[in-house]
Amino acid sequence: MKRPDSKAVSRILLAALGLVIVATFSCHDTALAQGAAAPGGMVFPNVQVGLGASQQPEDFAITLQLLFLMTILTLAPSILIMTTCFTRIVVVFHFLRQAMGTQGMPANQLLIGLALFLTFYIMSPVWTQINDDALQPYLRHDITQQVAFERGIEPLRKFMFSQVREKDLSLFVFMSNMDKPSTAGEVPTLVLIPAFIISELRLAFQIGFLIYLPFIMIDMIVSSVLLSMGMMMLPPIIISLPFKVLLFVMVDGWYLLVSSLMRSFS
Repeated sequence: MKRPDSKAVSRILLAALGLVIVATFSCHDTALAQGAAAPGGMVFPNVQVGLGASQQPEDFAITLQLLFLMTILTLAPSILIMTTCFTRIVVVFHFLRQAMGTQGMPANQLLIGLALFLTFYIMSPVWTQINDDALQPYLRHDITQQVAFERGIEPLRKFMFSQVREKDLSLFVFMSNMDKPSTAGEVPTLVLIPAFIISELRLAFQIGFLIYLPFIMIDMIVSSVLLSMGMMMLPPIIISLPFKVLLFVMVDGWYLLVSSLMRSFS
C-alpha cells in the first residue's frame, strides 16, 4: 500500500479546518439572527477586547491600573520568595536531602509546601501589621494609595533589616553610587532587597555545611570499613543510607532542624 504524501495530507487537513471554521461562523450568525428575531430567544453575551479611542481620561487610567495589577500578580511568587524567610528555609531543606542521599525523597512538592507553611507562620506578625496599618485603612478609603504603600512596605523593610548583613548592604549601597545613608530609612528598598537575598543565601549555605558534616562522617566510616573488608565493588551509599536515616530519626532531626530555623529569625 502506497504511503500518502505528507503535503497532500497537510492540504486536506487545512481544507477541513477551513470548512469547520466557515461552518462555525455560519451557524453562529444564523443563531444570532434567529435569537434576535424570535421574542424571548436566548442570546449569549458577546465579549470583545480591542483598542479604540476614548474621550474620557478615566478609561485610560483604569486600563493602566489593570495592567499594573496583572504585573503584580505575575511577580507575586517572586516577591513572596525573595522578601521573606522562604529562601533560607527551602535551601536548607534541599541541603538536607542532598546530605542524606535520599535522592527524590522527600519530594520537591513536600519540601516546598513545608517551607511555605513555615514562611506563613514566621511572617504572620509582619503580614498582620501590613493588613492592619495599610490594607484595611486603604479598603475603607481612609488613606491614599501612596500612604498605604508606604505603611505596607515599612514592616517588611524592618524584617529585612533585622536579617540583612551590614557588609552585604554596604556592597549594594556602594554599587548604586549613592551617598552613605545615615539611617535605615534612607536606604532604598531596591538596595535592601538584593542585600537581604544574598545574606539569606549565605546563612543558608552555612547551615547546609553544618548539616553535611555528620553525614559525611558516616560516609567516610562506611567507605573505610568496606575498603578494609575488600568489598570495593559495593557502593558505599547503599550501606551508609540506612545509617544516615537511622541517625536522623534517633536525634529527632526534623524537630531540631525546624526549631533551629525558626530561632534563627528571632
